[in-house]
Amino acid sequence: MSRSAGKKGNASDEPPRNTPPVSSTAPSKHLSSSTRIWTSLVAGATAGALAKTTIAPLDRTKINFQTSHDRFTIRAGAQYLKERYRHEGFLSLWRGNSATMVRVIPYAAIQFASHEQWKHVLHVEDIRTNSPGRRFLAGSLAGVTATTLTYPLDLARARMAVTEYSRYSSLRDVFRVLLKEEGWLALYRGVSPTLIGVIPYAGTSHELAHFV
Repeated sequence: MSRSAGKKGNASDEPPRNTPPVSSTAPSKHLSSSTRIWTSLVAGATAGALAKTTIAPLDRTKINFQTSHDRFTIRAGAQYLKERYRHEGFLSLWRGNSATMVRVIPYAAIQFASHEQWKHVLHVEDIRTNSPGRRFLAGSLAGVTATTLTYPLDLARARMAVTEYSRYSSLRDVFRVLLKEEGWLALYRGVSPTLIGVIPYAGTSHELAHFV
């Protein structure tokens, strides 16, 4: 009798088998706000830089066919890359990528970090208030935030792409001339149609990423 009672007592002292182990590492949600923001900025910048650098040869091919009268086909695109490699070398396929990084890195960093903050503000992470509408809104607001803060860089890059080198030799020259000849408002010329396109694009892309 005492042996069976002892066995029962020992069995009751054992922890349940399904009890998850206690982790000594603090969950990410307990990180300070500043740490979460800086982590998001670095993650977004790294992801944006890697993604844009990976497709840089395709991006250069796209720009070539946009600015020429040649008809694009997959075969023509492949031939263009082959010719650039043959005459200019392998690294020439990434020509202009550094200028692209000037815009992509801050944009991706701000978009990623602001998306995390907008999700927090809109309580997207709470299962009780999580909804497709809130996720779409958080993504759209992140896109608007990033676009608004980095639009002058995008404008400067576009000006350099369609203007002779003698007019603008660097991004600094673009800003210097714009501010001197057209004023501060010129830095945001055309921002309205850009934001109109960003809102559905950013909202939809973040919403779709939720299901991936």
